[in-house]
Amino acid sequence: MITIGFIGNGKSTNRYHIPFVKKSGKFKVKTIWARTLRDEWERIEGVTYTEELSDVLDDPDIELVVVTTPISAHYQYAKLALEHDKHVILEKPFTESLEQAERLFELARERGLLLQGYQNRRFDSDFLTVQKVIQSGKLGKLQEMEMHYDYFRPEVPESVEEFSLDTSFLYNHACHTLDQVVSYFGSPDRIHYDLRQLLGKGRMNDYFDIDLTYGDLKVSVKSSYFRVKPRPSFIVYGDRGMFVKEGKDRQEEDLKHFYMPTNSDFGLDRPEDYGRLTYLDDVGTYHEEAVVSENGDYSRYYQALYDTLSKGKAPLVKEEQTLTVMQMLEEGLASLTDDTIS
Repeated sequence: MITIGFIGNGKSTNRYHIPFVKKSGKFKVKTIWARTLRDEWERIEGVTYTEELSDVLDDPDIELVVVTTPISAHYQYAKLALEHDKHVILEKPFTESLEQAERLFELARERGLLLQGYQNRRFDSDFLTVQKVIQSGKLGKLQEMEMHYDYFRPEVPESVEEFSLDTSFLYNHACHTLDQVVSYFGSPDRIHYDLRQLLGKGRMNDYFDIDLTYGDLKVSVKSSYFRVKPRPSFIVYGDRGMFVKEGKDRQEEDLKHFYMPTNSDFGLDRPEDYGRLTYLDDVGTYHEEAVVSENGDYSRYYQALYDTLSKGKAPLVKEEQTLTVMQMLEEGLASLTDDTIS
């Protein structure tokens, strides 16, 4: 068992990490630190809760520190943990800047430690199903893929009076979708950014549309807070067919209702959630069929992490992938002019 200490005790720790740490069966959570402990989340039996950061950093039993604080504190706490010879997992979107990410990776290499971003959405059901369809070859040569991550939550941007990095839709959501693209296709040849502030100059970045070009393939990553009906999660086009997956992975929805991974049907798609594959086969016969969804499972992130730390396997989320995504986030925000932001 690998012993973990958490820096942060909010939604991320309790909803998106601990249930999957437990399910993996490979880790022991020993200590959870927060600057001010509150009773928003039920305390876990056998876990020490503390307001003393040294209880995490100076504990020789703790091998791995998971940082789930707001992004503004990521660099500070990750650096401290590495300096105390702890492996570190950083929540999205890793750091505030590419430069900070590069400094942390350099420190981790110097000390022989693992530093990795928490890209759990590589194990989203919809993304795994799209990979299965592409690998089947039924679409033929890939031409275009559209990825949408839409909400109808106008109250979120309406509540934000001015632009900030912390509230940028790009930083907080594209960090996952862009990572999915990079993890599967690699670094793109070209990128085009279209970021907007739909409520006007100086307001929140609440929309993005990013095109990534890989040779003849175009991958579009799009999100908005103002979609009263969301666009399909994925649409994939090839020269012989197309695949449409309407709904997103269901793990987050189940977690929001405190329906935990201990349930056998946690996060599973229903038949009505399955995507539709349409294609012509080698003899020109037309087919249209439902594709049974792959099972999403965020605990697979922690299983891969265990294999890296205990068995020496290559990291799931590679340093160069994280730096590529951080560079995209920086370039995307830079496409908003100073006049637009202020």
